[in-house]
Amino acid sequence: MSDNEKSEDLKGGPGHIILLAVVFAVPVLKLAWTLGGGGEASEALVAMEPSNWPDVLIGMLLNTALLASVLAVVVSRTTYAYFAAKGGARVHADSSVVHTLSAAAVVPLTFALVVGAFHGWWWGVAVAVASYALRLGVIVEYRTGRRELGSGKRTRTSPSGWLQHSADTATVAALLLAGVVLPVIALAGAVDGRSWTSVVECDVNTGEGNERARLVELGRKGNGVVGWDIEGDEVVNGINCGVSENDVVRPPLWRS
Repeated sequence: MSDNEKSEDLKGGPGHIILLAVVFAVPVLKLAWTLGGGGEASEALVAMEPSNWPDVLIGMLLNTALLASVLAVVVSRTTYAYFAAKGGARVHADSSVVHTLSAAAVVPLTFALVVGAFHGWWWGVAVAVASYALRLGVIVEYRTGRRELGSGKRTRTSPSGWLQHSADTATVAALLLAGVVLPVIALAGAVDGRSWTSVVECDVNTGEGNERARLVELGRKGNGVVGWDIEGDEVVNGINCGVSENDVVRPPLWRS
């Protein structure tokens, strides 16, 4: 490693790139696969209006505990490493170990409460433990001189002792989570054929009277909904709606 090599944590690294892909690209893929193509996704996005676009990602996180948990762990570690490289490690260099460890626990506990509230306390515990363990790896790297406090660059010192070896293991685990596990889970969730939001059965005016139809709810309008007609492949208005027990819109990619 050259002396002038910048730290991945300071420049961005795979964690930042994957997070951007999950936030922006995966929801569009979810729309395109679930509704049947790019044209259908475009129609749905127009009907949803920009204020409702985040609902796709939010729906995926609420429906998939594993995706929500892994994303929380990656965000927790990535942001901590980034701000440490930007100067946070130097600012807290004189802080006691207890203070540093306590401050590092705030975000993992917050994410654990959120994930646990929606998916169960076991998921919350897993998020807390994994997030905190990866943050401890960052702390050890700076406290033992494996990274420079001012720049976040890695030093050329070899790991010695179980603490430094554990920190290296945490770094590898973080890279695998961000670069392999998270994208695989996100892509699987995008092409699983399940709706990211409620599937409702509504009365739809076809021009020749009302017919009952299954809709993917895109938004609310008055006393009805704006939804994607699964059979008709178009955006329609529905009234007298009831929630469908089946949220599957089409078969997943691996069964097509």
